[in-house]
Amino acid sequence: MSFQKAATDEVSINTIRALAADVVGKANSGHPGQHACALQYILLHLLGYKLTLDDLKSFRQVDSKTPGHPEAGHTDGIEVTTGPLGQGFSNAVGLAMAEAHLAATYNKDGYNLFDNYTYVFLGDGCLMEGVASEAASTAGHLQLGKLIAIYDDNHISIDGDTNVAFTEDVEKRFEAYGWHVLRVNDGDSDLAAIAEAISAAQKVTDKPSIIKLRTTIGYGSKQQGTHGVHGAPLKKDDIANLKTKFGFNAEATFNIPDEVYQTYRDIADRGADAEKQWEALLAEYVQKFPEEGKELTRRINGDLPEGWENKLPVYKPGDGAQASRKYSEIVLQAIHASVPELVGGSADLTGSNLTRVKEAVDFQPPATGLGNYAGRYIRYGVREHAMGAIMNGLAAYGGIIPFGGTFLNFVSYAAGAVRLSALSHHQVIWVATHDSIGLGEDGPTHQPIETAIHLRALPNLNFWRPADGNETSAAYLHAIRSRGTPSVLSLSRQNLPNLQNSTIENAIKGGYVIADVQGEDLNIVSTGSEVPIVLEAAGLLEKAGIKTRVISLPSWEVFDAQDEEYRLNVFRSGAPYLSVEAYSTTGWQKYSHEQLGLPAWGASGPYQKIYEKFGLTGPNIAEVGKKVVNFYKKKGGEVVSPLVHAI
Repeated sequence: MSFQKAATDEVSINTIRALAADVVGKANSGHPGQHACALQYILLHLLGYKLTLDDLKSFRQVDSKTPGHPEAGHTDGIEVTTGPLGQGFSNAVGLAMAEAHLAATYNKDGYNLFDNYTYVFLGDGCLMEGVASEAASTAGHLQLGKLIAIYDDNHISIDGDTNVAFTEDVEKRFEAYGWHVLRVNDGDSDLAAIAEAISAAQKVTDKPSIIKLRTTIGYGSKQQGTHGVHGAPLKKDDIANLKTKFGFNAEATFNIPDEVYQTYRDIADRGADAEKQWEALLAEYVQKFPEEGKELTRRINGDLPEGWENKLPVYKPGDGAQASRKYSEIVLQAIHASVPELVGGSADLTGSNLTRVKEAVDFQPPATGLGNYAGRYIRYGVREHAMGAIMNGLAAYGGIIPFGGTFLNFVSYAAGAVRLSALSHHQVIWVATHDSIGLGEDGPTHQPIETAIHLRALPNLNFWRPADGNETSAAYLHAIRSRGTPSVLSLSRQNLPNLQNSTIENAIKGGYVIADVQGEDLNIVSTGSEVPIVLEAAGLLEKAGIKTRVISLPSWEVFDAQDEEYRLNVFRSGAPYLSVEAYSTTGWQKYSHEQLGLPAWGASGPYQKIYEKFGLTGPNIAEVGKKVVNFYKKKGGEVVSPLVHAI
């Protein structure tokens, strides 16, 4: 069907251009020509989302619904949080993967419940970011035919013309990735060419498409085509000039003609009708395919399968010691069939992360013979950052709980995406193995020292470092129940014994007393692979007449969310607290009076020798414990819990 121009097309487009100038001008902050969030907010308002004209006037103001960059969950209609360049493009790859997976899993003849296209707008800056390259390569390999990217090729970034830094041939780059590439030479006004390019992209089903749309930044402004319109509001006379050029009253602000409102109401009505038709199709599907319909409805609603947690492995002291990455694998195997929304993979470390269950099918284009789109195991390749951003897209689509495996140290490669998981309240699970100097011979380049405190410092992210099998099961239990919070599971390479008093019920609280005494002289608090070493030290101290109480604290964030009474029962006053962890000691001051950890980088060698080098052995921890006890006895006075503060 050829493009049919509507009578209101020009006035609608020009209204949006003028509104963008007004929105940014009133805030005296932003990007007037055109910044994607101003465009999004304006379109959401016109389409009838919960965004008023007053909200547009409050752009970039404290507590407004229109923050400086779009935030999912904060503003009605915003699907993913963008702003850091390349993230939205990479999220779109995840959204397209989710559509392909759910379509392959649930669609039946005559019941195409999942058949949407995913559209993403991106600019030069997005394409400069490495995460976009990783994601584009992934999308090309996966042959995501319903992903359509529209590249706003305006040749301008903050530093000026992109010829100062960005001169690659984007079309050839994307052809090399396996994309279908189209070009529109006049993106400012050739509506027919734009529509035809989108239509052509929709017809290519075995490749994602990118449309290179040549545009003029700040079109209509005196500064059009320059970086001066990129990062600063237009001057008043320029806004007046722009409005006059487009046929509006130069003095009127935030003016939206009735015919423009009506145009978008009609579009919204068409969308509402399509939604009703889809809901009717879903209802019919549920009647005809009750088993699949029940499961799909549950997943759409965000409910977990009834009784899935009963599949979690439970251990007792004396059960064989295994690495916590192996305990993690056992959990994934145990719950795989019960939690079909758990879809994940690894960044080329499957055999190390132990993330692939025995019956897994790879998520792959059927034409490759390597799997199919109904497959639940994703081969991300060596692309940690894209994996994180793609998982955000998978989570945003709904019906999927994504997980991704890599070494804990390499979660740092994905820091931008992890941060947006937390800000966006996306339920993403990182299976982060080889979590300390315990990985041994790979040495300081692979041994995370600062990674844990970075992740612990992020709001709305749960960092788990389990000490044994039950604590690993608890970490998964909490992570899968945490519908609006990402989790990072920090897992060991070396074997860890199953500990006395470790239970899922205890560990799910984030922290608990794993070895209790009355009238203690010392408390030692620890996490993960250091907990059994600390228990050894406590035994040595007991023989020396020093009563030692031990706390396992697998998740600071989850423990902090418990009620005050519980927290102060675990961290009671009366004796000093020593923290022990094979990381930087930064942050442990919150839970201890004294800290034992790593002063700098790790080392390369057998892990037992590395632990000895840094004094993280039972005998040395016992000696340090004696020094702490003696210091506080000599100091005198009451020893108050480190959790007791004025504010």
